Amino acid sequence: MTESSTENLQYTGRIYQLGIYLRKFLRMFVYQSDWVLLPIGAVIAALVTFVVGSNMFVTQEGTTMGTFALTCVCVWNGFFNSIQVVCRERDIVKKEHRAGMHITSYILAHMIYQLLLCFLQTLITLLICAIAGVHFPKQGIITQWGIVDMGITILLVTYAADIMALMVSCIVKNTTIAMTVMPFLLIYQLIFSGSFFDLGAADMIKVTTISHWGTDSLCAIGRYNEQPMVTLWNTLVQFKDAEFQGEKPLLYILQGIEKNDMLDDFLKWSGENNINAAYASTSENVLRAWGAILLMIVIFTAVSVITLKFIDKDKR
Repeated sequence: MTESSTENLQYTGRIYQLGIYLRKFLRMFVYQSDWVLLPIGAVIAALVTFVVGSNMFVTQEGTTMGTFALTCVCVWNGFFNSIQVVCRERDIVKKEHRAGMHITSYILAHMIYQLLLCFLQTLITLLICAIAGVHFPKQGIITQWGIVDMGITILLVTYAADIMALMVSCIVKNTTIAMTVMPFLLIYQLIFSGSFFDLGAADMIKVTTISHWGTDSLCAIGRYNEQPMVTLWNTLVQFKDAEFQGEKPLLYILQGIEKNDMLDDFLKWSGENNINAAYASTSENVLRAWGAILLMIVIFTAVSVITLKFIDKDKR
């Protein structure tokens, strides 16, 4: 913004300032190469989905691994979207706030802009998943279409991570600190999601992670509990030649299952005995996950606004 427009901020209302900053961010998208976040996000999504995507929503193991990986892609994209957007212009924000800028207008403009960016990333991610051969759930839980429910979850996860990074960008004083903090946030989301690591006494921490609720939602939408489990069969195959009292009992059992064309029944039976209540395909589970993510977005937004409200007292 020019010096004259900065001086006139004190005479404008919140809605008018919202439009000013939103147009500014859209210009930055075009002229300062913020659009590069879209192809970078596409590459990251492609690398992950082409590895784990073919088994997603096909087997329980493939669904668990695929949805967790997809959630991590969303978190990664969200963090990169906004981790530097405020701290890189902190001096400008301080000057404009003293000239009459409303912090709520500034943050809301960021949120609208970031929502548009996350929406585009969601469409790209779904397209990459389709190209990678992901078997999208046909029937949705909340809407009539599984891909729509899946898209809503991807958008919410990406946006929540985006607003979390925006909050960090409001708190830290420069881009160096922001980029230093980001890896720790990513590690926290990975480890404490509760998807692959036994957290023990710290199990309740998982409810504070975006990745936990994203994985729960995608597994429920993908009908995890209705899918076959292959881990038990693969484990038995590994021990098929193990001898017990001179016999190979597992080999005889496995051969009998295959000979009688009972493999699919065995895999289905395995899945029925590996049900996860959190992954049940119910509207309550999906809405609970969406609600938790939305609550996080509200908290991150409130902290962002409160933090920048005191920017005039910042001596850094």
